[in-house]
Amino acid sequence: MKPEVKKFTAEVGGKTITFESGKLAGQAGGAVTIQLGESVVFSAATMSSETKEGQDFFPLTVEYEERMYAGGRIPGSFFRREGRPAGDVILTSRLIDRPLRPLFSEDIRNEVQVILYSLSADFDNPLDVLAINAASASLMISDIPWNGPVGAVRVGRINGEYIINPTYPQMEDSDLDLRIAGTSDAILMVEAGSNEISEADMITAIALGHQAIQPLVEAQLRMAAEIGKPKREVTRFSIDPASIDAVFEKYNLAMENLLDSPHTKAELADGLKDLKNDTIEFFAGEDEEKAAQYAEAFEEAYKKVVRSRILDRHLRPDGRDLTEVRPIWCEVGVLPRAHGTGLFTRGETQVLTIATLGTPRDAQEIDTLSPIDNKRYMHHYNFPPFCTGETKKLGGQSRREIGHGALAERALVPVIPSEEEFPYTIRLVSEVLSSNGSSSMASVCGSTLALMDTGVPIKAPVTGVAMGLIKEGDNYVILTDIQGAEDHLGDMDFKVTGTEKGITALQMDIKIRGITTEIMTKALAQAREGRKLILEKILEVIPRPNPDLKPHVPRITSVQIPIEKIGAIIGPGGKNIRALQENTNTKIDIDDNGLVYISAANSGDSETARDQILSMIETAVLGNIYTGKVVRTADFGAFVEILPNVDGMVHISQLDSERVNKVEDIVSVGDELTVMVTGIDDNGKIRLSRQAVLEGWTLEQAIAADSKKSGGSRNGSGDRNDRGGRSGGGHSGGDRSKDRRRNDSFPKR
Repeated sequence: MKPEVKKFTAEVGGKTITFESGKLAGQAGGAVTIQLGESVVFSAATMSSETKEGQDFFPLTVEYEERMYAGGRIPGSFFRREGRPAGDVILTSRLIDRPLRPLFSEDIRNEVQVILYSLSADFDNPLDVLAINAASASLMISDIPWNGPVGAVRVGRINGEYIINPTYPQMEDSDLDLRIAGTSDAILMVEAGSNEISEADMITAIALGHQAIQPLVEAQLRMAAEIGKPKREVTRFSIDPASIDAVFEKYNLAMENLLDSPHTKAELADGLKDLKNDTIEFFAGEDEEKAAQYAEAFEEAYKKVVRSRILDRHLRPDGRDLTEVRPIWCEVGVLPRAHGTGLFTRGETQVLTIATLGTPRDAQEIDTLSPIDNKRYMHHYNFPPFCTGETKKLGGQSRREIGHGALAERALVPVIPSEEEFPYTIRLVSEVLSSNGSSSMASVCGSTLALMDTGVPIKAPVTGVAMGLIKEGDNYVILTDIQGAEDHLGDMDFKVTGTEKGITALQMDIKIRGITTEIMTKALAQAREGRKLILEKILEVIPRPNPDLKPHVPRITSVQIPIEKIGAIIGPGGKNIRALQENTNTKIDIDDNGLVYISAANSGDSETARDQILSMIETAVLGNIYTGKVVRTADFGAFVEILPNVDGMVHISQLDSERVNKVEDIVSVGDELTVMVTGIDDNGKIRLSRQAVLEGWTLEQAIAADSKKSGGSRNGSGDRNDRGGRSGGGHSGGDRSKDRRRNDSFPKR
């Protein structure tokens, strides 16, 4: 029997978003599809029936999987099936996770999985914000205890007008890409990239976004009321408040003394470890169950001490003022062979960013359901265990590393010069060498240093700072440049990057409800002052991009050629371009619009390649004199290659000043001949004259003499009408590369 399908709709930004449940995945805890246009995302949320023994955290997994069939595509991998998710797909999983996680109770130990698939992609409506809503809806109708729902939208801005859920084509003209998720009364997550917009405009966009999510929240509440399952009763693993109070009462003064004494991150960690061991020994003794309980109680007591010191006495763990940025020092030109380097140190956080410039063919090819198929600017971020004084198993990049790299990349996109201005592929790698918080913002600053050291003509330097919040009731404080402990124990992680002119990226995650517009406005203003101070430190080291590229950077020059000449440059099977690259020691890329990029270690090789390319596409000009090679002879004349792949015919009557009885009496195949172009017909056939050169005639004189000899009757190429212009199936002259198509074997960009 076919199940009953339920549909619920919400009008958002003038478009209908449809939730559907009941048709798919009946055994999941909750299963939903969401549709906008022809884009469809599926989400299933399920919770395990048992807890894992000894587990001391809430095990939530959010996994978004992009299926290429959704866009009618076959994956480009060797196996032709989906493999390891691309960076953008991992970022979408993080984007979904961030607003869901704060609404789960931390004392749950049952494993929860939210798994999402792209089912249909119309390449018009992005899937990421749809996925957040789908995940929320699947949790709402499931039996999983959760304090949702969450709604999410994207906000763009075109010519000053804000747009809710803009399409991909609209985003090309937008100076803002803001994704926001929240509940009916609170914002939980903001992710934004922008083209140096003001703080006031960003606040306006966030407020509009929060207003726009309301219909999505209301639709999910209707779903839960009508088709939602009863929430399951699960065992809660909470800490006895009496234990926390007992630990606080006995050890709060020791914690205060430890925080008041000058310390490094490692010294503070060692001191806290000793206090925790004392706590466990005093309260639990040899009882392992009590030991785990009092270990957690100690963490909660320490959190209470730190938060109360900051909130009530404005005392931060390292003794700074609320708006004070940690001491900064930085350098450029750290590595001798790198194209550019920037070392940025702020407090105990240190990042070394290395810039590498490549040719257009080095651009990253993207095989996802986004309409973007390549990327010429990339930023990668690495966070090894030694940067926090730890040892861990090494592997591939974590989700966190991919997310931080993407944030730094987005921060710098607005200032990267266009490909027309700077025809290089740019890769930045930020190596975190030491970390005590805000390493993602340090990577932004290190990247600015590295780009300017390389000589990349960025439009403006970009800096970044991480802000924090401690809030109890109506009392709150905002912290500038938070370190690790303040991030872990605080209520908000608010990262802002920008130029002197405005914001380029923003990322905000909020752990509590009640973040007001007033708080966000104050945080942005405070962040601007922090960014300004950091910018001053950077400009002291390097005030502007270096005027010249480093010695080891390949030199790229460009030349525009007609599209129809691309085939002549590439040649059959790529023969011509391979030979050209080998002979000139260059790398050559050609885009579909005929823009040729020439990369070489020195400018001399680039110029040689450029001259050869121009000669290969040169066309014959009436009246010009060329020295070419005889490629074939016939009874009626000789064919001379005057330009690469371009030849014309010298009629026997034009081979000499005197009468010629036989062509071979004057020239043979392989001889060089200097000739004038005296005619080009509509089909591209070229008429040449050696006699015009010998006599020193002008073009008009040469044409007149030729016409007289041929009885005043000549066709456009100068062939006599009774000869026809071709004989015995021979070559008729003209551009031999005409109609030759670009060969697919040539490396694509």
